[in-house]
Amino acid sequence: MAINQLSVFVENKKGTILTITKAIANAGVDIRALSVADTQDFGILRLIVSDTEKAKAALHEENCVVSATQVIAVSVSDVPGGLHQVLEYLAEEDINVEYVYAFITVSGKHAYVVLRVEDNDKASALLESKGITLVTEEDIKAL
Repeated sequence: MAINQLSVFVENKKGTILTITKAIANAGVDIRALSVADTQDFGILRLIVSDTEKAKAALHEENCVVSATQVIAVSVSDVPGGLHQVLEYLAEEDINVEYVYAFITVSGKHAYVVLRVEDNDKASALLESKGITLVTEEDIKAL
């Protein structure tokens, strides 16, 4: 079960992320999670938002280079080792994790972890079979 992630190419200069967050805010979209991978000159801003299509349209209006990617997200207990268990299940089945980032929920009892893996369907089925709760688009919107 995959969810949508937006990836935005950003120049590494003052005000770039400000422009992006303003466009998303003006569109009435909430940012649920974000991650930035950068180099000296540019970066990739990865976002989980409450409304992917509205955010994507708003970013296009600002002439941002943006794409949607399917990722999976899981709910893990917010305790030491919670994430480790998920990653161990994937490693046991030789499922590569390309990148990962996390955010906590309002309850503070669970963390949501976003995973970019080589096979979303295989990883989703495996994790569900192990009792790991997958996060849906509806879960993201309800935060």
